[in-house]
Amino acid sequence: MLIGMTSEPEQQAGAGMPDAFQRLWTPHRMAYIQGENKPTGPGAGDGCPFCAVPAESDEDGLIIARGRYVYVLLNLYPYNSGHLMVVPYRHVADYTDLDAHETEELAEQTKRAMTALRTASAAQGFNIGMNQGSVAGAGIAAHLHQHVVPRWGGDVNFMPVVGHTKVLPQLLADTRKMLADVWPD
Repeated sequence: MLIGMTSEPEQQAGAGMPDAFQRLWTPHRMAYIQGENKPTGPGAGDGCPFCAVPAESDEDGLIIARGRYVYVLLNLYPYNSGHLMVVPYRHVADYTDLDAHETEELAEQTKRAMTALRTASAAQGFNIGMNQGSVAGAGIAAHLHQHVVPRWGGDVNFMPVVGHTKVLPQLLADTRKMLADVWPD
């Protein structure tokens, strides 16, 4: 039995109607679902985690690299191992509100993220993008962030497709160190 999977008696206790599925419990995801650490308003002083993280150590903040205008960190709720985000220091919600320096450095750090992920984990492809606004799927719409999600052939298997569950083979702290060690200057 995998860690986090339940046996038959445990599976049925409190899980609703009996069925043939085993359950892989991920209680840490409840913080994300309930909006823990989401800003309470549109301003930088409204509890924005992207404004708070730069004050932490790289290890505690899961920061991979720091630039002058943007920084790169691991996503706390990743789609895949190595899922990075490139975030401007300035609290700005919309891509069109970035100045020329921020836009340039965001693009350059995205290229470095791709290089580091290819070096560290042999990523074969990437999903790169921004969700602009909560209606577009932005979890933290008040502070712009670009996702860099590494992809590999066959990385979508039965777990996310059938089980609606992602299995991440590495702790975030270990992934952060691995990528920081190969980050291009």
